[in-house]
Amino acid sequence: MKVVKKIRKLSLARYLQILNYSIRNMSSSKDEKYPFYASLKVTSRCHFACKFCDMKNFQTPDLPTEDLKKIIRNLGRSSLFLLSLEGGEPLLRNDIEELLKEAHKQPFYLLFTTSQKNLMDYPWDKYQEYIDFLHISIDEGHDNMHLFDKLKEINRFNMIVCVQTVVAKEDQEKLEDKVSKCYYSGSKILIMPAVHLDNTEDHFPDFGRLEKQIIKLKKDYPETIITPNSYFSAVRRKKGGCSPSSIIIDADGGLFYPCRTLKEKTIKLQEDDLMKFINSGRSAELRKQMSACGRQCGWYQYFATSRFSGFSDIIDATGPYLREFFLGRKFEE
Repeated sequence: MKVVKKIRKLSLARYLQILNYSIRNMSSSKDEKYPFYASLKVTSRCHFACKFCDMKNFQTPDLPTEDLKKIIRNLGRSSLFLLSLEGGEPLLRNDIEELLKEAHKQPFYLLFTTSQKNLMDYPWDKYQEYIDFLHISIDEGHDNMHLFDKLKEINRFNMIVCVQTVVAKEDQEKLEDKVSKCYYSGSKILIMPAVHLDNTEDHFPDFGRLEKQIIKLKKDYPETIITPNSYFSAVRRKKGGCSPSSIIIDADGGLFYPCRTLKEKTIKLQEDDLMKFINSGRSAELRKQMSACGRQCGWYQYFATSRFSGFSDIIDATGPYLREFFLGRKFEE
């Protein structure tokens, strides 16, 4: 039976809080500090050794369930609008449903990122109760291209499905085929370049060409690609293109700040309050390091989340979701 479900609504008070934090970021462009998006690595374990990823060089023991729940509640008390539970491979944790339940209780949207090859073997009929957005990492690096053929099946569940694909220079020609499969399955797609991290091979694509490809593909496959156009101009800036409105928490609870590329960990979020740190002088000094950095690494979330500071860019990034938010989406039940 086909039913229509809309994206879950947060409370009006929460939307007003987020708006207030966004206005404060915009009005203080020299110290944009409040985070809206967080990536929480619930494990560093992974079945893959992607050529563009350095995760295999930083294996960290998994935290106990209760410590991760403390971190999730800490994030729930912050300015966060969207939390991504990811890894490594989060489905390798035996307590993942308990963590999903805890995250669902918090006043933010929950995104779950996986690249597991046997994706359909997991109980999505249960997990869909807690997940707002399901991101599936599919690309040549993960050796899981067959999952494109599973998108229609996974779209039966009440989650907004988005493919997250990393584009390496040797795979750039194949981009349209990936976007097409997402479009015809009713899925979204987030397109990111293969960032050249320390101690990894360089697979960074032709950046100018990638920008042209995405602009064209947005016209050919409307309401599908969520990579904002302004991401490219932000990366090209020699300094100040990144944004601390996105944060990454490692599998040991350590907060990478100001960014993951620089690899500096600061506080442990199972012990220290995030908002207290964000408002501290120490974090302000670290944000100055970010604004002065000229590395131009292209790490997607540090460039793209600053788009919360511009209305037209918000529409560009969220446009593919607006139909589901206001009108809902048909899916099989």
